[in-house]
Amino acid sequence: MPETSVPHDPQPAAPPVTLPIGGGVGLVTRARAVGRLARDAALAPVYRAYAAHLRSQILAHPVPQHVALIMDGNRRWARELGLHEVRAGHSHGAQKAVELLDWCASVGIREVTLWALSLENLERSAEEVEAITEIARHTLEALAERDRVKRMEMSLQVIGRRDLLPDRLREAAERGEAETRGRPGLRVTLALGYSGRDELVEAARSAVRALVADGVAPGDLADALTADRLADQLYTRGSSDPDLIIRTSGEVRLSGFLPWQSAYSEFYFCEAYWPAFREIDLLRAIRTYQQRARRFGR
Repeated sequence: MPETSVPHDPQPAAPPVTLPIGGGVGLVTRARAVGRLARDAALAPVYRAYAAHLRSQILAHPVPQHVALIMDGNRRWARELGLHEVRAGHSHGAQKAVELLDWCASVGIREVTLWALSLENLERSAEEVEAITEIARHTLEALAERDRVKRMEMSLQVIGRRDLLPDRLREAAERGEAETRGRPGLRVTLALGYSGRDELVEAARSAVRALVADGVAPGDLADALTADRLADQLYTRGSSDPDLIIRTSGEVRLSGFLPWQSAYSEFYFCEAYWPAFREIDLLRAIRTYQQRARRFGR
């Protein structure tokens, strides 16, 4: 549901964001940056009060246990701010992902899935792919560091085509999983090199191979391939299906994100670009979810 579904809510700006000025990740005029930060600083008390109000509202009702996000709009956010380097939006988006986990943990969400890199993203220019993968690697390391500092007891799982990821990113993913395996806190799944269609094709192939290994005759394979057997071969086996899927940037589609797992998910489409996503955007999405009646096809 788009942001305009709650017209009576005030629209406070996000709290201050550190914007690069001059070189580094891009160029933005000093006047624009200073003006934005001054406005955000002035409205920060309003934002905090409104966030607290929303939080108290949603905590009075059951919250979704698994929230998944399509983090869209990094490049458009950067272009609108005048940040010209390709990595600028992705870098700010990575910082936002780390913030998001704190927000989710604070309201009792138990599982978060983030689509950070699609299989199609790997077909972009070599410069952008290198920037995205390096930022994803640093994000993995930042998540592990945040876990150690804040003692979130977070566990990390990475899904997608690992064989297509650059070596350093794949190694960071494997290291993050190994260091956090079995921890009882927030369960975080990061989709890297992920395609929903690819997942279903790979799951079907794996399920057929397993059936053949179990001695099922070729003529009986079609009948033996059940929904449960296919689900057992998905990247997300062992995880729950998302209760709520959020997509940023105003796009109203899933683009192949978790096609099997989203069968009974609730969807929320937010106008904000991902780096500009705020805690109140998350809280509004949860409030909308709580106002819906979930029937699971019954």
